[in-house]
Amino acid sequence: MRFRILGSGSAGNCAVLRTDQARVLIDAGFTQRKLRQLLHDAGEALEQIDAVFITHEHGDHCAGIEGLKKFPHIKVFANAATARAVQAKVDHKVEWQIFETGSRFHFRDLEIESFHVPHDAQEPVGFTFSHGHEADLFTPRRRIAWLTDLGHAPQHIHERIRDVDVVVVESNHCPRLLEADVKRPWPTKQRISGRHGHLSNQAMCDLLGAVASPRWSQIFLTHLSRDCNSHEAIDKALIDLRARLTCQFNIVASGGGTAVCEL
Repeated sequence: MRFRILGSGSAGNCAVLRTDQARVLIDAGFTQRKLRQLLHDAGEALEQIDAVFITHEHGDHCAGIEGLKKFPHIKVFANAATARAVQAKVDHKVEWQIFETGSRFHFRDLEIESFHVPHDAQEPVGFTFSHGHEADLFTPRRRIAWLTDLGHAPQHIHERIRDVDVVVVESNHCPRLLEADVKRPWPTKQRISGRHGHLSNQAMCDLLGAVASPRWSQIFLTHLSRDCNSHEAIDKALIDLRARLTCQFNIVASGGGTAVCEL
């Protein structure tokens, strides 16, 4: 299982995940033209994508669905509430693959589990993607947790990320920088920092510290605010966590992506 974050942040979010039998996108928050360019730069192509998994209906996670009408072979997975919200934004009938939040299902050689996250959308979800088999030397079981856009982390989220190899989680803002920001009005700041907004650096650390799974090999910190966060602020928040955990931390710049991560 190999994945690469193509873009992360309020301007758009998308990642490509590959197995032997599937190439899928996790969210599609860019125009079709931009998605095509990002995939090309990553050595991929939209024509090769088999499916898209949508976390929620905000534009920075689903803007590309309109352009995917030119690729009818790509299956689009979402829960019913998210599908209705996205469908209202596009001018063609999407052939939705509907799942129930909390369900576990398969797509080719991937096993996917969805779970509710608290965010100001219709029915936002996180995902775990699993591949391989337990105690198999050739295709060992590997799991990724995908967890962006949430204002706080209830206990059920702790359990979803405990037994995975890689955690992709948002570290959206530094409260001090958010408070000092002059571009955002007060209601927007309240939304961002609220219980259905986005995780702060400290909230991210509190979540990871509460679970602190020895199984984790890598953690990707995503969805950074361009104006209200910085690598320095995240590094400062991570000091205690880095002393406790042996896994690798990867800070994904706002608007940026990553190299390929192979499990």
